[in-house]
Amino acid sequence: MKAVFFQHTLQFKRPGGTSRGVLHTKDTWYLRIEKGEKWGIGECGMFRGLSADDRPDFEEKLQWVCDHIQLGETTLLQELQEFPAIQIGVEAAFRSLASEDPFTIFPSEFTKGTTGMDINGLIWMGSQEWMHQQIEAKLKEGFSCIKMKIGAIDFESELALLQSIRDRFTSEEIELRVDANGAFSPSEALEKLERLAVFDLHSIEQPIAAGQWQEMAALCEKTPLPIALDEELIGIFSEEKRNELLTTVQPQYIILKPTLVGGFANSDLWISRATAVGAGWWITSALESNVGLNAISQYTFTKNSKLPQGLGTGSLFTNNIEAPLTVQNGQLQYSPKRAWDAHFLRTGGSS
Repeated sequence: MKAVFFQHTLQFKRPGGTSRGVLHTKDTWYLRIEKGEKWGIGECGMFRGLSADDRPDFEEKLQWVCDHIQLGETTLLQELQEFPAIQIGVEAAFRSLASEDPFTIFPSEFTKGTTGMDINGLIWMGSQEWMHQQIEAKLKEGFSCIKMKIGAIDFESELALLQSIRDRFTSEEIELRVDANGAFSPSEALEKLERLAVFDLHSIEQPIAAGQWQEMAALCEKTPLPIALDEELIGIFSEEKRNELLTTVQPQYIILKPTLVGGFANSDLWISRATAVGAGWWITSALESNVGLNAISQYTFTKNSKLPQGLGTGSLFTNNIEAPLTVQNGQLQYSPKRAWDAHFLRTGGSS
């Protein structure tokens, strides 16, 4: 068995506005394992400025994995506790290697193309006009769940955008989620949640910045609308810390980004613990290419969640890997008859 990794820089079709600034590109890394004629692929989509493993030795650790691939998946994952983006790449690559088709790692009705998955339509931060245009486009595309990032423009304008949706659609017709990415201060958060609650929102993600467990716990206790923890989960590697966070904060939901929390096995542990404390959950991608989105989507389908998931990022890039993933009428679908660009992944992007 041997392994190599290579980097790929994804180019945004249109700059993406986030709480961490405007994104024009997104670096990602692929881990390819080979054994005889068989090969497997996994994406290590470390997110600069957000991932716990955004550190100078990230590629050095990837090379270490390639040099020690013979240790096997279990031992490697134990050695990669502080590198969640590499953990998911290792998990996916070994599953891919063991599968008949390297791109079908969690076989299901989803990978057969017979069943899709409901996803939310994501509204990126930007000017009020630009956000309004995105909302109109998502509604025309048939999404029944809209997620709007807030905190980029003034709060009154954001409330006006939410009002414009509620003037036309009830909460039974269109589910609304908002993501504050920690934009509110603890002193103002409750008042803002009360103003948001009049729009009958499904939930708000991370209203205050991560790391303020006592303040978040007080907010979750008093909130007029459900709170979902997102960035709060990043950098928590031990079962003890996982339990401490959820029992302290008692959130209504958690949001799992497998690339940021250490892959599928660690996501399973989060789901188990969340269920034990009565918290709901859903899964989202984190600007991976179609390789990572495919793995996360296949895993997510096996979890049988009834909530719309956050998996619709594959169409954001001009140079994504060609894949059979499509979004139709607010659902992510897999079309087995469509081809993957396996050549790019087999050759590391070289001709």
